[in-house]
Amino acid sequence: MALLELTKVSKHFGRLQAVSDLDFSVEEGEIHSLIGPNGAGKTTVFNLITGTLPISSGTITFRGEKITGLGPHQVAQKGITRSFQQTFLFMQSTVLENVLVGFHMQCRAGALREFLHTSQARQTDDECRRQALEIIDFMGLSGVKNEIAANLPHGHQKALGVSMALACRPTLLLLDEPVTGMNAIETSEMIERIRKIRDSGVTIVLVEHDMKMVMGISDRTTVINYGRKITSCLPHEIRQNQEVIEAYLGREDL
Repeated sequence: MALLELTKVSKHFGRLQAVSDLDFSVEEGEIHSLIGPNGAGKTTVFNLITGTLPISSGTITFRGEKITGLGPHQVAQKGITRSFQQTFLFMQSTVLENVLVGFHMQCRAGALREFLHTSQARQTDDECRRQALEIIDFMGLSGVKNEIAANLPHGHQKALGVSMALACRPTLLLLDEPVTGMNAIETSEMIERIRKIRDSGVTIVLVEHDMKMVMGISDRTTVINYGRKITSCLPHEIRQNQEVIEAYLGREDL
């Protein structure tokens, strides 16, 4: 049984069909890339999975349980988390403070205990801080943990967005263009960290335009165009798919 499965999922905005009868599955423990040209519907698919947008028809299941119709908060509680983009960072807060936001639901001690300043509340807060610092160190941000997010370079802001998602303790992590705008060194470091995240037991779905990264990191790849699936296959098989080449990659990219 697939960890995540979309069956005949469609989403329309008036007459615009953003996603159409999409069948898409993700196996536990894999890095699965979702690719396609601009406007193909990739971000919409992420929004449907996380409950940010309601689906028009079809079914989404996670661990065999139907999650269609759940709101973003409920989906996150099931173990599905999406990486935070720069626009969702708390720009006037520190790196550490941003990551602690991700622990809000999991580590919340309870309003009454917090008000009474009980030892249990203090222990919970201390544990959240310890784990937040571990994530910050893992993502290479220890040197800037007390820096205001707005002052970080682009690559560090990307890493902070992933750190906040990891703080939510996901089973399935959705990464939306995690290396876009990064230089070669930053990209290489992020690729290695994504592999380590997967190796720690977190399944990953990746949307990315950097095809070298996609080819190098993916266990499987699904290609969509105009909201429809073209194929799901091993990364190297994309090179032989004429429909994919014509729709997206272009011969010179292969």
